[in-house]
Amino acid sequence: MQMPPRPWRQRLRPGDREGHSDSGPDADGTARSQVQADTRVDRWIQISSICKDSCIWFRETSDRSLGAMHLGMSQWNQVQQLEIKFLEQVDQFYDDNFPMEIRHLLAQWIENQDWEAASNNETMATILLQNLIIQLDEQLGRVSKEKNLLLIHNLKRIRKVLQGKFHGNPMHVAVVISNCLREERRILAAANMPVQGPLEKSLQSSSVSERQRNVEHKVAAIKNSVQMTEQDTKYLEDLQDEFDYRYKTIQTMDQGDKNNALMNQEVLTLQEMLNSLDFKRKEALNKMTQIVNETDALVSSALTEELRDWQRRQQIACIGGPLHNGLDQLQNCFTLLAESLFQLRRQLEKLEEQSTKMTYEGDPIPMQRAHLLERVTFLIYSLFKNSFVVERQPCMPTHPQRPMVLKTLIQFTVKLRLLIKLPELNYQVKVKASIDKNVSTLSNRRFVLCGTHVKAMSIEESSNGSLSVEFRHLQPKEMKSGAGGKGNEGCHMVTEELHSITFETQICLYGLTIDLETSSLPVVMISNVSQLPNAWASIIWYNVSTSDSQEHLPGKSFTFWTWLEAILDLIKKHILPLWIDGYVMGFVSKEKERLLLKDKMPGTFLLRFSESHLGGITFTWVDHSENGEVRFHSVEPYNKGRLSALPFADILRDYKVIMAENIPENPLKYLYPDIPKDKAFGKHYSSQPCEVSRPTERGDKGYVPSVFIPISTIRSDSTEPHSPSDLLPMSPSVYAVLRENLSPTTIETAMKSPYSAE
Repeated sequence: MQMPPRPWRQRLRPGDREGHSDSGPDADGTARSQVQADTRVDRWIQISSICKDSCIWFRETSDRSLGAMHLGMSQWNQVQQLEIKFLEQVDQFYDDNFPMEIRHLLAQWIENQDWEAASNNETMATILLQNLIIQLDEQLGRVSKEKNLLLIHNLKRIRKVLQGKFHGNPMHVAVVISNCLREERRILAAANMPVQGPLEKSLQSSSVSERQRNVEHKVAAIKNSVQMTEQDTKYLEDLQDEFDYRYKTIQTMDQGDKNNALMNQEVLTLQEMLNSLDFKRKEALNKMTQIVNETDALVSSALTEELRDWQRRQQIACIGGPLHNGLDQLQNCFTLLAESLFQLRRQLEKLEEQSTKMTYEGDPIPMQRAHLLERVTFLIYSLFKNSFVVERQPCMPTHPQRPMVLKTLIQFTVKLRLLIKLPELNYQVKVKASIDKNVSTLSNRRFVLCGTHVKAMSIEESSNGSLSVEFRHLQPKEMKSGAGGKGNEGCHMVTEELHSITFETQICLYGLTIDLETSSLPVVMISNVSQLPNAWASIIWYNVSTSDSQEHLPGKSFTFWTWLEAILDLIKKHILPLWIDGYVMGFVSKEKERLLLKDKMPGTFLLRFSESHLGGITFTWVDHSENGEVRFHSVEPYNKGRLSALPFADILRDYKVIMAENIPENPLKYLYPDIPKDKAFGKHYSSQPCEVSRPTERGDKGYVPSVFIPISTIRSDSTEPHSPSDLLPMSPSVYAVLRENLSPTTIETAMKSPYSAE
């Protein structure tokens, strides 16, 4: 925090015409906010550059019906209708190995081939590669008739690349295409997910979050304030020029003229002008100080937190979480703040020039300008250092679903971005990549990067116009140890070693030289594809253990990892056989659950983990009211305490619901989507239900046999059951007598008795 400046002695007191200082030009007409809203209606997005007449254009509309995307529509057509945030994800895994032009031109044919099977069958892969070349030749013949020279040139080049790269390894092209199609399906699934549960909401912040809007509002306010101080600085310059002119005029007057009344009036005018000049200098410096304070607070808190939040989302997305976005909004904020700080720096330089031309006792410029300039420069350095980010983590194109696992001598891609987008930096920022620059691993294995490891950032590098650079041809190569062999792995497995790729650059702008450095998330180096599963396990373990696991889930008193640990304990100890059989849907939100059940037969149910109870599992079934209205019923989650008393499969078998004026019955008929309940869970029942014995019949040692029966009640004015009257200790014979001799109302009344509680 900046201490307030000490008061200085003034030679001149502020005059009576202070109102004169407020007569400067109004800057409201010139100040404009540069934070623009994202218009999503009827936008056209070009993501391929085949040529002007044959580009792939994608139309994005805000009122698209998700249901219509699947009616007779190819996968590629569905991809073309995605929103821009998803299209950017698609654009990331199409490169020279499998150009997007081919995906577009041969969309239907590509989707009709079994690339998954061909990736493990060399004969099949060879045939598919030959057919791919034939299909490409047919397209080439078609465009030749259209005399589209640029498209003809590109297709010939692509044909040559495909033949040269995959002729000796046809299964490789099958792997690449199969992975691309799989990634498309994954992105389509994420885009079509209608709702999100609390877990997903905690991992993916909304693009229109209150915090983000607050940051954008503050950035716009700072930009506007800097425009105002620009007007103040210009007004000060004009006022000083006028004062200088009048002062020199007096100096050139004859000695006799200096004693007349006109001369005295001119001196008084100069006095008032000097008072006004002193006041406006102080006012301008105070405004600049306030701007610096606000910028400092914004950069060190809200903006930094927004960036860290994006980095957390990216980290989770790399291991299969929701797709991350929001970098464009951050770029807008970083760029506007950088422009404002550079503008403020120029204003301070102008104030120094003015003070050099004319100063006086108590002049505030020499006393405050240097400190303000130092703070502004520090903020510029801090802003640039935070703005250098890894936009897309290292990934082999052949395994897009396994980022951060790199194989020696196999190319990988990685993309860097500078969030401060200034035209002066285009092609001026060269980025150098290196490996393990600041990391010491536990083994002797050392690596170097082969290929083009120095590239310049450019605005043209990215489809969205950001200042970025993408390394596409880097290859990690293991260095030989001093003994001539590979490094000694020791007790530390190679798939557990974490390495880091570092990127360095230098910014030279407006007299400042700023060194920047950033690193990728830790990567694992493998030498054989068989090591991929273990390496991927290390990546997952690192990222889930280092992500922010101490934050409570929204509206809950526990963290995500506490919730997940309780679920894993529940699975292991109580429902493992059901989980192995795939009958527990588990991780699904209430909203998604209802969407799945609403069109199913009455009595259809599914099993899911509770979002609000630690280590709880519940089931929800669907039925219809007399007027045909769809109703959903969910029981209070069963935890390990209840499941220790009765196996979950037996609960599903014996569960009863008492409706008003109706006998108890089991509403669970079909496991989603349409599996008969007993067919799904029959083999997991602890014992088959037997005929109910009369109370006069004796059980073992003279006792009446007793079992637990889970029962819920549903009132006529409610669509949700009360908490499942837990597990009522009731013998089969007693239960049979109750059904014969008591009305459902009486049974319900008895169940409400305090003696029926646990």
